[in-house]
Amino acid sequence: QVQLVESGGGLVQPGGSLRLSCAASGIVLNTKNIYWYRQAPGKQREWVAHITITDTTDSADSVKGRFTVSRDNARDTVYLQMNNLKPEDTAVYYCNVRTTGGNVWGQGTQVTVSS
Repeated sequence: QVQLVESGGGLVQPGGSLRLSCAASGIVLNTKNIYWYRQAPGKQREWVAHITITDTTDSADSVKGRFTVSRDNARDTVYLQMNNLKPEDTAVYYCNVRTTGGNVWGQGTQVTVSS
């Protein structure tokens, strides 16, 4: 069974930084494209960024230049480095992988940006 676990969320002031981690069991992350999504209260879940198996990355316009996705193959972990955080970045952040058995989501990690 594939399971994803996000960590690294928390409360941060505007302009601050956080690094989220996505680890897995039952799957080797460095053989998959990995996606980050977020869901703010009352809003739909939205794509934030992704990294492919060839380490190509892309991110949403709302976070471009502030968020960076990367992977550490030795730790088989994917990261989302978030800099210059804004209140509108407040959300639950999820990592996602698409398998032959379907989409797999982690439980999410809360990021709150507030002074």
